[in-house]
Amino acid sequence: MARRVFIFDTTLRDGEQAPGISLNVREKVEIAEQLARLQVDVIEAGFPVSSPGDFEAVKAVAKAVKGPAVCALARAERNDIDWAWEAVMYAERPVIHTFLSTSEYHMKYQLKKTPEQILEMVRDAVAYAKKYVENVEFSAMDATRSDPEFLYRVYTEAIKAGATVINVPDTVGYALPDEFAELIRGIMNNVVGIEDVVVSVHCHDDLGLAVANSIAACKAGATQVECTINALGERAGNASLEEIVMILNTRRDNMDLECGVNTREIYQTSRLVSMLTGYPVPPNKAVVGDNAFAHESGIHQDGVLKHRMTYEIMRPEDIGRVESEIYLGKHSGRHALKTKLEEMGFYLDDKGLERAFIRFKELASKKKEITVKDLEAIALDEIRTMEELFQLEYMQSSSGTGAIPIAAVRLSREGKSYEATATGDGQVDAVCKAIQKATKVKAKLVSYQVQAITKGLDAMGDVTIKLDIEGHEVVGRGVSPDIIEASARAYLNAINRGIQKGLLEKQKLAQKARGGKAQKG
Repeated sequence: MARRVFIFDTTLRDGEQAPGISLNVREKVEIAEQLARLQVDVIEAGFPVSSPGDFEAVKAVAKAVKGPAVCALARAERNDIDWAWEAVMYAERPVIHTFLSTSEYHMKYQLKKTPEQILEMVRDAVAYAKKYVENVEFSAMDATRSDPEFLYRVYTEAIKAGATVINVPDTVGYALPDEFAELIRGIMNNVVGIEDVVVSVHCHDDLGLAVANSIAACKAGATQVECTINALGERAGNASLEEIVMILNTRRDNMDLECGVNTREIYQTSRLVSMLTGYPVPPNKAVVGDNAFAHESGIHQDGVLKHRMTYEIMRPEDIGRVESEIYLGKHSGRHALKTKLEEMGFYLDDKGLERAFIRFKELASKKKEITVKDLEAIALDEIRTMEELFQLEYMQSSSGTGAIPIAAVRLSREGKSYEATATGDGQVDAVCKAIQKATKVKAKLVSYQVQAITKGLDAMGDVTIKLDIEGHEVVGRGVSPDIIEASARAYLNAINRGIQKGLLEKQKLAQKARGGKAQKG
């Protein structure tokens, strides 16, 4: 009988730590509910003590999600654990995940603690968390660069104190697969009580080995993998959930391992996370990239046409990817659009559906064929913008040979309108400057990317913009068949994310401070 591997998704916690990502409460709940449909075992919803926003997001996810366990992260400190419990207490199956570094690098230079002090902190933190919840996870941060003998002692003490899950993180992505497998085997053979707990692994991708290390660990005896959608995370990211799951499904012949994920929800989850985080999926990304099931070579095309297994080890439909056309057009009504979107897994509120319907009608009047990807792009864009502070109401731009590009925008926020006009080096530059004037948020452009969602000259454009606001990077994304409008939506989305992170308040405080100094002078 195949051994079960639990899937612990940390997209909302570690994934959100990727530069420029800042999910609001509604966006976190949207992703969490999709992760529940994906049927992951555990959702790590955030780090409650890190900010009031994260606390409220974890609390909202704990209340909303049914099915998976909901986990909150906490340092090995009582205050952190109190905050974690206050946020996650509403979950059907609450988990507190506490962590402490165990490598010489971290103990000596970062924590300035002795090994004995670390052991005492582990015992206290796990026992304290155990007073709140039945399920406590303990992570030994930087485990792969820790002394194995000391690591065995740490995990033994954590289990004695009540830990039900011990996590082995490759925090800096340093391990090689054979080394990591050997470490897992050592833990399985030397930690007292290990047979009674879940052995989890959390691998980073600094050397491109996160997935390989995770699979090697499972083969060596680990029973849980911590991973993220689209491999999001600190630095080079985490182990990719979609790759881990499809390896387990596709190579059962080699490993005799299985998981409970509903693979037909993988593609939809990937697209939702990509749109809400502003991080595009690379076309050559394994499993969910646009090229994952594309065949350019004549030899490959010939083989696939004769038998798909010649060059495809997975079927697109296995991950919920169906590239069929739909038969909605300019005469279709709201009900038909709502029904089709819900068939695709998108559930919009009344206002979101109304905006989506207007955009659908505008697109239908311009395009002969409306594709699944067109509708997907509109739905995801509306999900992303449903609770944005500033909404784009109107935009107009003009340019021409020898003429100075000019743009005008009208935004709304809490019932008030904000209008501005600006010139620029091009129409995109002009419209972004107009938005900056209307919102009064100073931002520096870091990067600008455009890609087509569908084929043809009438394709929907997908724009990703990264801004620097007060030294913090934020990512915005927007879609439209009009590249200028898509750029405006992406720029405004980034501005809104900056405001939600409190960066606008920092600008105001800095301006007041500068004004005060000027008066004193």
